[in-house]
Amino acid sequence: MFVRPNIAGMQPYIPGEQPSGSGFVKLNTNENPYPPSPRVVRALLAEAWGALNLYPDPMADAVRDRLAKRFGLKRENFLIGNGGDDILTIVTRCLVDEHDRVACPVPTYILYRTMADLQGGEIIEVPFGEDFSLPEGLFGNEARVTFLANPNSPSGTAASVSEVKRLAESLDGVLVVDEAYADFAEENCMDLVGTLANLCVLRSFSKSFSLAGLRIGYLAGPADFVAECLKAKDSYNVNRLSIVAAATALDDYDYMLSNVEQIRQTRRFLADSLDALGFKTLPSQANFVWTRAPAPGAKAIYEDLKGRKILVRFWDSPLMNEFLRISVGKRDEIDLLLGVLGKITEAAGDD
Repeated sequence: MFVRPNIAGMQPYIPGEQPSGSGFVKLNTNENPYPPSPRVVRALLAEAWGALNLYPDPMADAVRDRLAKRFGLKRENFLIGNGGDDILTIVTRCLVDEHDRVACPVPTYILYRTMADLQGGEIIEVPFGEDFSLPEGLFGNEARVTFLANPNSPSGTAASVSEVKRLAESLDGVLVVDEAYADFAEENCMDLVGTLANLCVLRSFSKSFSLAGLRIGYLAGPADFVAECLKAKDSYNVNRLSIVAAATALDDYDYMLSNVEQIRQTRRFLADSLDALGFKTLPSQANFVWTRAPAPGAKAIYEDLKGRKILVRFWDSPLMNEFLRISVGKRDEIDLLLGVLGKITEAAGDD
């Protein structure tokens, strides 16, 4: 083996299943069920006939400038990446040396552990309580970086802005608030950017803007920290098509908001309907719900659904194996899911 020992010993991150066949109802990876703005599609077609033989803008300033205008910040406050995961890699590369600590509450996005393992760091995982409020053990931790998915995945729950601010103020290290699902939530932490030297916000165009297939995300943070992160990114880490798509999506912001509202309405319907079937669903601020399964149990229901070409997310681990995470699809997809779940739970009740 020629690789570093920490790489050889680590477990790889396993994304949600992407089926190769057709006919699946795909409610397992939190993709937006609606297409991107028609303006985005037209812009992509125009760019595809343009200068694809030339490198993209290495800074993606067309996106940075629009974000700065949208959030009342400066271009220098933004770093653009190849999806949110690229941003996580850049930040971890900048902050975490061998044996340094990386903290997060759990259960949460499993990639945070992967980021720590890649650097040879030590992951500090602080369990959430039953209500999924921020655990007191997370405050004042000695990690170089603390990752907080807010809204959290897989639970869909969210801490208040005041609680996130209190957490940042308790830390000597950097707090990265991962807001991949923030557009579906009641509030977000973008207004904290620039007010605290150790707080950054990460966002993605994958969820609310329906651009998961183009992989583009961004970090908003203090300009001096962003400048250091720029040193650690790949030289051309975002392609021309992604830059055009993100810039155009920001120009058609109302289209995104309209889709978000449809998803919120379907989310409420899904949560209420699941509870009526005997599930226990946590209050979600994201484009998915996390729900404790009744008999015959989460794993059995997951496998039964998969056999019927309906995909949801299940983790066979102690903190999560009683739950299913279900993405909010279109209403007809949710109706189909609920109909099948009703049959599964009814059959379990008859046994």
